[in-house]
Amino acid sequence: MGLPLHRVHFNRRNPLFAHLRRRMIIPVEVGIPTHRVDHYTPEQNAEQLTLNMDFLEEHRLCDALHLATYQQQTAWYYDQHDRIAGTLGANWEGPYRVLEIARPGTYRLADINGKKLPHPWNTEHLRKYYP
Repeated sequence: MGLPLHRVHFNRRNPLFAHLRRRMIIPVEVGIPTHRVDHYTPEQNAEQLTLNMDFLEEHRLCDALHLATYQQQTAWYYDQHDRIAGTLGANWEGPYRVLEIARPGTYRLADINGKKLPHPWNTEHLRKYYP
């Protein structure tokens, strides 16, 4: 069971009849010339085109500067918000040496070269390293 198909009859009582049978009306823009069309001169047009060509190189340099600025800002953003390191980065850092026990469960660490890390580390974040 589908929807019944209706045929549209174009009789005089149908609102589409008036729309489709209307005479075409010329828009005002076509019938009345504009200021631009009235004051067109080929000499002035050629002069304006030459002037535009003179500024073309300046516009290209300006666009190249905007592009470089955009690329730098995009690179800075992705450097600050490194999304790859979160999923594909290393699972661990190190190895480190334990220098001292700061409190029970926290240790002060140093890297292989002996450089101390600025903050103590909790044992929850440390794993034993077996060389």
